[in-house]
Amino acid sequence: MKRVASIAAALCAASVAHAAKIGDLTDTTWTSQAIEFLSLDTPIVRSAVLGTLLIGFCCSVLGSFLVVRKLALLGDTLSHAVLPGVALGFLWNASKDPWAIFIGATAAGILGVALVGWIKQTTHLKEDSAMGMVLAGFYGLGICMTTVIQNMAMGNKSGLDKFFFGQAAALSSGDIQLLGIISVITIILVLLFYKEFLAISFDVGFAQAIGMPVQLLHYALMALLTFAVVVSLQAVGVVLVSALLITPAAAAFLLTDRMHWMLVLSAAFGMLSGVLGAFISYLSHNLPTGPLIVLGATLIFILALLFGPRHGLLTKIIHRRRQRQRIALENTLKAVFHLCEKAHFKRKAFATSELSVERNSNLRAIESEIRNLEKAGMAEPMDDPSQAQLSGKARFKLTTEGWYRACEIVRNHRLWELYLTNAADYQSDHVHDDAEEIEHLLGKDLVQRLEKRLQNPIHDPHGRLIPSKDQLTV
Repeated sequence: MKRVASIAAALCAASVAHAAKIGDLTDTTWTSQAIEFLSLDTPIVRSAVLGTLLIGFCCSVLGSFLVVRKLALLGDTLSHAVLPGVALGFLWNASKDPWAIFIGATAAGILGVALVGWIKQTTHLKEDSAMGMVLAGFYGLGICMTTVIQNMAMGNKSGLDKFFFGQAAALSSGDIQLLGIISVITIILVLLFYKEFLAISFDVGFAQAIGMPVQLLHYALMALLTFAVVVSLQAVGVVLVSALLITPAAAAFLLTDRMHWMLVLSAAFGMLSGVLGAFISYLSHNLPTGPLIVLGATLIFILALLFGPRHGLLTKIIHRRRQRQRIALENTLKAVFHLCEKAHFKRKAFATSELSVERNSNLRAIESEIRNLEKAGMAEPMDDPSQAQLSGKARFKLTTEGWYRACEIVRNHRLWELYLTNAADYQSDHVHDDAEEIEHLLGKDLVQRLEKRLQNPIHDPHGRLIPSKDQLTV
């Protein structure tokens, strides 16, 4: 019986040690689990949700300052440097006392940051090299210490290995209390010293010039980061906590150029990824919570990378495509202006074959460009569409809007040519290609400055007419 009891106890211990997810021991359908999770009836679910929310908030907000200061590797260094402190905190009373582990890990993290600064100041090594050395050294020491502890004959050693990859299901009331305290401290200090943290993040020289205690602020921020890392270890783990520091902040960085909005978005992304990871972990079998939280943050980053309004890859592709279409339309309008100029502005309607010759393009492409101009309201057909033949004889003319834009493009081109020859001493036969590029980018303010500088010229360097404001409405 003793042997059977010992085997059963070992199996139970193995099951608990394996439970790196929230719902390992629940055998129900996924719909029932989803309802149970969303209802927050189970204490373990409430602890996991509240814990991941607080962890996502702390890490993401403080990680934003790392991202803007280009110190992402420092987050990785901190997360690995605290491991020896975790082992020392465990040895303090041979148990997973949250406060003992917090104190030990915090001391190790601060020591790691100080060591990075000392190596940088006393050697010729750069900061990234110092951080890499401290990361590897402290992490190796921590693994050795935890391995020795696992082999020691002492009491409660279960769960110490969860500090490597995290276990949100094991968050205790003491862990939640500690997370709440650190979250409140983070909010208070960030609100009180927001301007100071902003200054040292973007312009250290300016901060020093106005008398800010830059080193004190730096180490205060590092201490906050260490607190966030330490309290996140239980849920996410040493290996993955750096991803929770950086990934939500990086996603927010892609979506805004304002620091306060970056902090808000980063906090939202961190909390969302935390709850998402906990939810999927609760529904699945044998999937740990920590990696799922990081994967949730990574998914948010990928969405921001693809669909961000300013820096998203797909957004840029769409913008470039629209820009190419706009430039093609403007080049067609400019070609129509040249046809009018050759006819001494006595003709308004032209055949597609004439435009084809002017653009040095085939009829099919020209007909497509004319259709695009018609869709944009800048051209209209002169012939009955049912009677027009695709023989190059179909005629069209520009609308008032189309003519206005054609004159603007030509004016931009010729003003820039004149500016290059007068102000930059370009040869007149070397200015065309440059003007071809810049004519589509000049705004009204810059055109007005060119007109003022050139004293409202009438002709370009080649003697051709520069359309005046009166002619723009013809």
